[in-house]
Amino acid sequence: MTLRVLVVEDEWPARNYLVELVQQTGAAEVVAAVATVAEARQALAPQAGAVIDVAFVDVQLAARSDDLSGIAWVREACREPRAPMFVLATAYKQHAIEAYELGVSDYLVKPFTAHRVAACIQRLRTRTPASERAAATLPLRIAARRQRKIVFLDLNEVWACEAADRLTCVHSARGRYDLDLTLSAIATSFGRTLVRVHRNWLVNANLVLELERDSGDMSLFVGTAAGAELAGVRVPVAKERATEVRELLMASARGLRQT
Repeated sequence: MTLRVLVVEDEWPARNYLVELVQQTGAAEVVAAVATVAEARQALAPQAGAVIDVAFVDVQLAARSDDLSGIAWVREACREPRAPMFVLATAYKQHAIEAYELGVSDYLVKPFTAHRVAACIQRLRTRTPASERAAATLPLRIAARRQRKIVFLDLNEVWACEAADRLTCVHSARGRYDLDLTLSAIATSFGRTLVRVHRNWLVNANLVLELERDSGDMSLFVGTAAGAELAGVRVPVAKERATEVRELLMASARGLRQT
């Protein structure tokens, strides 16, 4: 059983590294990675529709002017009847006693290690997660960011994901939004639905509308069609992936010779 994870960490390098370590275990998938308690609340809200089994929360999460610190929020959230399991992340071992007094499931001491994160995930898997307690398991969606809001996107709305200048974004039928996960983490979660066609691009293979070659370069138009009107994004295909991408798309299409 795969655990669904929320990461709450305000330092981008630490957040990104913890996401990678969680994904590497193969026993958990990161549903959302956020920087503030306000965003974490949104991700856990019933109306968000995302089932979260465990939340990794930084003890030293800075309190915003209108928000709680990480430890204060966990103390509050642990009392909720539908609360996920909590794992506290800290740079100081002395927080371990406080962590267990709060009733959290585990704690991680920074700097994180692959061995310790894997052991934590395995321990959590022996417990009954929220996704099994839920009346129905919801399909995995992409959680993106627009200012202070978390936007949840169904896969049939997602055209492509792009990485540039250490930033990642998702292009969708509802707009372009920021992501906290790397392309590798996203690809791990969604398998063959989101296909790597370039070092900086994943595309939704089910929404590829056009394949074009121009002077030896290949590109894809990914999006949606309403009559003769197309809406979407044009994506370059890396030369070393061109044959593989064409074969993948043609394998589920009929009408042309497989040349």
